[in-house]
Amino acid sequence: MKRWLEAMEQAVHPVHQNHVWVDVTHHNANLPPLAIKSPECLGLLHQVDRNKDIGSQHYCVLKDACIYFYAGIRSTHAQGGIYLQGYTVSEQSLGSKRTLIEAKPPSEEFKTFYLCADNAADNKRWIVALKASISKWLPLHKAIHYFMTNPPEQRRM
Repeated sequence: MKRWLEAMEQAVHPVHQNHVWVDVTHHNANLPPLAIKSPECLGLLHQVDRNKDIGSQHYCVLKDACIYFYAGIRSTHAQGGIYLQGYTVSEQSLGSKRTLIEAKPPSEEFKTFYLCADNAADNKRWIVALKASISKWLPLHKAIHYFMTNPPEQRRM
């Protein structure tokens, strides 16, 4: 009877465990921008609003399909970040001479992000890095298929 009550207690109050990736991104967000190990891209980016007005500038670091936003290169921690797993990245024109980086979500429930570097070469550098970083992550339907079709000793997630 006691074991049954303990099992019921655990079912009512489950232990919440974060995925190791959540712990890593939280750790990275609490580091200065230049302390993040092996960043995939870094530099200045502007956040652009829906009306395509160029907004605030941040020093940004890309790592594992997550962009960390810092007030500046000497900041002690990130002000925020964007998880981009499953997003698609493309270049969009803004007027005749300027382009934007568009990060489009896998479904309508998530937000589309617009970013802009100071010049076309930096925009292209960011786009290439973002696409490469995002492509390392399996889409959910592929991950489920992989999990279901491989024996436990061959699964790596």
